[in-house]
Amino acid sequence: MYKPGSPNIRPLIMGTGMWAWLLQRITGVALVLYLLVHIVVISSARGGEKNFDNLLGLLQTPLFVVLDLALLAAILYHGLNGIRVVLFDLGIGIRSQRNIFAVVVVVAAICWVVALYFTWPFIFKS
Repeated sequence: MYKPGSPNIRPLIMGTGMWAWLLQRITGVALVLYLLVHIVVISSARGGEKNFDNLLGLLQTPLFVVLDLALLAAILYHGLNGIRVVLFDLGIGIRSQRNIFAVVVVVAAICWVVALYFTWPFIFKS
């Protein structure tokens, strides 16, 4: 156990639960910021058909496809980790937190790689 003033640096090493908590907060803030930006961008297309077509053209560029993949990664992690937290609140899997966190990360990664496979042509289109 850490005692204030002790030279032990062990508290600086984060465990699985702390990483899960930190990533949950980071992805949550990122998703809220994305939602705000999304509202502004979509409302900017209200100027008519030409504005909407220009916006759609911009959003289909490789940069925005990559940003959509980053958004998907945040959504997958945040959602799956949220399910993990609900399971813990129900008393399920509390003793196997590290294994459940690994499952969350692996399932999110597999889903993201599948999405990457389908979006790859849009990233490197000519």
